[in-house]
Amino acid sequence: MKVIGAGLPRTATTTQAIAFEQLGFGQCYHMRNLMMDFEKGLTMWESAARGEPDWNAIFGDAQSTVDWPGGRYYKELLEFYPDSKVVLSVRAPEGWVRSMRETIWPMYFGDSVMHHMCAARADLDPLWRRFMDLMICMTWDEHTGALAPSEATFDDDGLAAAMDRWNERVKRDVPADRLLVWEPREGWEPLCEFLEVAVPSEPLPNVNDTAAFKEGILGGAIAVVNEWWDQRERPTAGLHGAPVE
Repeated sequence: MKVIGAGLPRTATTTQAIAFEQLGFGQCYHMRNLMMDFEKGLTMWESAARGEPDWNAIFGDAQSTVDWPGGRYYKELLEFYPDSKVVLSVRAPEGWVRSMRETIWPMYFGDSVMHHMCAARADLDPLWRRFMDLMICMTWDEHTGALAPSEATFDDDGLAAAMDRWNERVKRDVPADRLLVWEPREGWEPLCEFLEVAVPSEPLPNVNDTAAFKEGILGGAIAVVNEWWDQRERPTAGLHGAPVE
């Protein structure tokens, strides 16, 4: 592991993953890695959340990590991989809060189709239930969550303040010579200088994955609910014995 992304989700982490791999720090471990293999990944990350991580088993040959769940443990990873560097991706509070409200937040809170579909999937899919519980532990729990206390984050100003607290914590924890605070709109130059690699000729990737995020979360939930519905015991007669057409 050479590069640890400590930025919060929705700070252009998909862009960063692509960028790290373009710069030669691939494979980059991202939330997608966990979601593609819940059977294996959940058990390892649940152990990490209990304070019993096996980082080598989790990351394998990955040369970088960005987004949750890896970013949640930047401090532990910095100690385990003593030659690594940390990139803290940041963005304007208003844009970050808006992005969170459109994507991650409604998975866990509020009255929306996404929230109710995620809850329905959790009732039907034990692996999804474990994933949701793990993310609550890492992100929203009063004692263990990166953005806790969750009560304050129901207000936009409170959520923005939670982001600021996280960023300041990273700055305190990571030695200055091993930390880059980077806003992706700054482009390749500061990132490449920090990582001591050449600047690519092509522009920095600009990936807005909000639509893809919604598609994945809602589509996955709908598929689970549809499968459950297809497997139901179908009635042979309608109301008061009327035949079912």
